[in-house]
Amino acid sequence: MKKFVPYEKLSPSKKRELDALRRGSWHGLNPVTRRPENSKAYRRCKARNWRKELQDRAFCAA
Repeated sequence: MKKFVPYEKLSPSKKRELDALRRGSWHGLNPVTRRPENSKAYRRCKARNWRKELQDRAFCAA
């Protein structure tokens, strides 16, 4: 039978071993919090593309 040794008295390598056993897995789930983009926010790249489209249309119509 194994003798009980308090966690504080374990050697660093044994502590690491125990911690690895206790640590769980996310099973493919990314723990980063995600949120949708703000639909009312101004996006510079979208405005730039829109301006370029207008210039292209004006060029084709002339």
